[in-house]
Amino acid sequence: MFGLLALAGCQTTPRRSAPPTLIGTALPDGFPPSVRLVTTDLRTFTASAPNFFGGLRAAAKGGKVDILALSGGGSGGAYGAGALAGMSRAHTRPQFELVTGASAGALLAPFAFLGPDWDARMQEAFTGERIARLMRSPTRTILARLLWPRGLPHRNALFQLVNHFVTPQMIADVAHEAAKGRRLVVATTDLDKHETMLWNLGEIAQHGGPTARRLFRDVLIASASVPGVFPPVLIHVRDGNREYDEMHVDGGVTTSVFSMPMIVGIQSADLPLLRGAHLYMIVNGQLARTPQTTRYNTIDILANAFAAEMTYKTREAIIDNIGAAQRLGMQFHLTEIPADYPQTSFIDFEPKHMQALFDYAARCAAQGLLWMSPTQSILRNMGARRVGASGDLPACPAAPLAGQP
Repeated sequence: MFGLLALAGCQTTPRRSAPPTLIGTALPDGFPPSVRLVTTDLRTFTASAPNFFGGLRAAAKGGKVDILALSGGGSGGAYGAGALAGMSRAHTRPQFELVTGASAGALLAPFAFLGPDWDARMQEAFTGERIARLMRSPTRTILARLLWPRGLPHRNALFQLVNHFVTPQMIADVAHEAAKGRRLVVATTDLDKHETMLWNLGEIAQHGGPTARRLFRDVLIASASVPGVFPPVLIHVRDGNREYDEMHVDGGVTTSVFSMPMIVGIQSADLPLLRGAHLYMIVNGQLARTPQTTRYNTIDILANAFAAEMTYKTREAIIDNIGAAQRLGMQFHLTEIPADYPQTSFIDFEPKHMQALFDYAARCAAQGLLWMSPTQSILRNMGARRVGASGDLPACPAAPLAGQP
């Protein structure tokens, strides 16, 4: 993924030292330990699990717990946005008690968490002009990002996008829902630790005020900050009288999609409060694709290498989630951008392409043709064919292909 980093290997930026321990007590100033979790921290997870998962059961009001996991995928985030909007239109969208996201999925996660009332702003965020600016930079600007990764926040298109949509109203609404026991969790990659950090955005929102909005915003920016393309986010933390800076980047570096911390799979932890839950996973990308000739230039080679890595990482994450779902008796529902959908690149943020992907997913969701089992996904990908010369879009993910039952 990160051949880009070689170009910037000798550069440094001023910052405080990182906390010296892998699992320590340093925290963003004024926030409690429950605000975040290193995904391999068994002790903290074990201590917090009863309250965390008990809240989900309470929020479900005696019914089943619905979990939504949102993957990374760059411009593919328009697929997840369209899927959610289509379910809203068809009145089939659950109230998800737990929403998780990484990278593009993290940007989508607050809208997914807040429900249909936020669909219009979600659509604007993923199909409008602000997201189109993410990759509209001249070559010299991209080179400057590589050589001097810190950058200026107000000139960073990702900062401007997230800062615009993370409003005080969003913070207040997330806090209101979190008070019911619902959970909103996104992932960043702590470069100093080489670990996934899971952030409880509901806990952050409940802190309230400008401090909550700033940390909420910065975590989302960090989760989507592809190294070498967007500057990393420095998060100031304190441990007693000692102050440190942590460097956080794209959550997709270490986890493309998740529903629970890694430690659950390592320890095979039993979580009775999740038994019988429904796990919905939106993959904002393609798990297979028809062959396309890669042009002999650095950008295309790097983009395709990154896409291939992301594809395989996502497949592995899905397999892990299938195993967890089977162990806990959960029902697993999956949707993804079909292999034969004409998506040119995960960095294609042109509004017309984003809108087309949004509309496709919304139509499929409204028709009840969005969700598949993992077996159906495999069969769908094996039967995929290149889009014809007419440019017709492929069948919806859950629609049977020709020759299949």
